[in-house]
Amino acid sequence: MTDSIPVSSALDEETARAEVYGLLAALFYAPPTPELLAQLRVAVTEAPAPGGFLEEPWRQFVGSARELSDQQVADEYDALFGGVGKPEVYLFGSYYLSGFLNEKPLAALRGDLAALGLARDETMNETEDHFACVCEVMRYLIAGDDVEVANLTQQQKFFSTHVQSWAPALCEAITAHPKARFYAALAGFTAAFVSVETQGFDLMV
Repeated sequence: MTDSIPVSSALDEETARAEVYGLLAALFYAPPTPELLAQLRVAVTEAPAPGGFLEEPWRQFVGSARELSDQQVADEYDALFGGVGKPEVYLFGSYYLSGFLNEKPLAALRGDLAALGLARDETMNETEDHFACVCEVMRYLIAGDDVEVANLTQQQKFFSTHVQSWAPALCEAITAHPKARFYAALAGFTAAFVSVETQGFDLMV
């Protein structure tokens, strides 16, 4: 997972989108490293163009990183998503789409990944419907070199089926949880980003 942060006004739009997906993948896959949190705390919070839809959610998210210690953020991740047995908040699409883990939505996702020539990294502990994993696929579909796979048509199809279909419910579950501070702010930014992506893809139809 990438640790890069989408703050440069020099980035073109597609690169910036890929960077955001990479950042979300890193933050949802595991507690952020001290290096990543240090980057977040000094991140620019003013958008190149004032009034951008993502500016305020991003400012709140960076503010939460500045307010909490590395240990507080790590403890919050474990409290929400970790632990033995059932986590407080699930990060898996099958749960939000079917009510259960490892159900038909996961099988459908695996079929779509296979059609794209993609497969789960055997070093990853999580199933392919983990939110970090689908974010990483979106990053690849934007920034990958194979134009037969990495193109807007494939992005729109994958996003609609495997991100937009359940990411808002995940974000709502996180923001509603009383233990969520850093991740509530991250969920707010994620929901706003998914909304922007949805609007962008809707214009393609």
